[in-house]
Amino acid sequence: MSHKRIPKRRAAMAAGAVVALGAAAVLLPNANASQDGDTADDAAAAPRTLKAADASDLASQLAGLLGDAFAGSYYDADEQQLVVNVVPGDNNQVIVQAKQAGADVREVDNSMSELRTGARTLKSEATIPGTSWAIDPRTNKILVTADSTVTGAEWDRLESTVEELGAGMATVKRSAGTFKTFVSGGDAIFGGGARCSLGFNVTAGDGAPAFLTAGHCGVADDQWSDAQGGAPIGTVDEAVFPGQGDFALVRYDDPATQAPSEVDLGDQTIRISGAAEATVGQQVFRMGSTTGLADGQVLGLDATVNYPEGTVTGLIQTNVCAEPGDSGGSLFTRDGLAIGLTSGGSGDCAVGGETFFQPVTTALEAVGATLGADAVGGDDGTGLTG
Repeated sequence: MSHKRIPKRRAAMAAGAVVALGAAAVLLPNANASQDGDTADDAAAAPRTLKAADASDLASQLAGLLGDAFAGSYYDADEQQLVVNVVPGDNNQVIVQAKQAGADVREVDNSMSELRTGARTLKSEATIPGTSWAIDPRTNKILVTADSTVTGAEWDRLESTVEELGAGMATVKRSAGTFKTFVSGGDAIFGGGARCSLGFNVTAGDGAPAFLTAGHCGVADDQWSDAQGGAPIGTVDEAVFPGQGDFALVRYDDPATQAPSEVDLGDQTIRISGAAEATVGQQVFRMGSTTGLADGQVLGLDATVNYPEGTVTGLIQTNVCAEPGDSGGSLFTRDGLAIGLTSGGSGDCAVGGETFFQPVTTALEAVGATLGADAVGGDDGTGLTG
């Protein structure tokens, strides 16, 4: 008889990339005509109203179209518009192209190449435990954060490095808390004396049921249970931490395990239809085994965090709160797209703070897994209500 096991903190994914049909056509020759019959010039002056997922797709297309002139983008949730930064140089045609695609175009000084060069300088000269940095497209600067442990000579070194980058390139701010991974505390998955949260159920490359969680959980122990002191239900297949990410693939020990493509919110479930890239400015929700459901906004992408255990790159920075035990928990959108896995940060859900997440898309690609409605199991629940 096949055995059915549905962990408390569950979620999953379908093979294939997420396709937003509404945004896929925006760069076609006639896509700049409005639905009200306005002329192309009129439509170009009025940015499109977009969902966050569609804005992310449009941003990816514009990044390729504009080339070196593209200087990042973010989602204006209030206006439901994509804001695209451009460095026009001698070719103002790039601004026309971005406007015709439906973006709200903003001219800025710092190119993505310059900002990335600045981030590399920070890595080489200011990799200090308790610091982080990410490119903030809303300010067109690098946002550098230092927690409460960065003092004395280390603080002076950080400030000096930021100053060397030049005026208008970076800003530095203090965080009242301490950057740490959010392992221990919670009630979702248990291993090696630690408690973490299950992120998303997935299908491994060979078709076996598995789940994603934080890499620092995966390196803490190689076997995980869904009850404290209980028998193991899964074995770590691959884990990355620290380094280029914070993610782990855990295979269910029972190959007949049903792994629904959903996140359990306690009073309801949300079906996960696929994975998507995060967009700065979009609203996201986090589910964790300690603090439950919380929401906030994406603040930065490709963030570097210097934890006490080592440096982790390629993370998503948000203002969504989290606490110990929430590590590995799912970050997702209202309409059921998987975005990230909880890594760590500072603060808690009483005072807030910075929180960092491993992008799901990157983790899936690295471990060769898939996620979504076509994975094993799942129900017919859709997005968040209320």
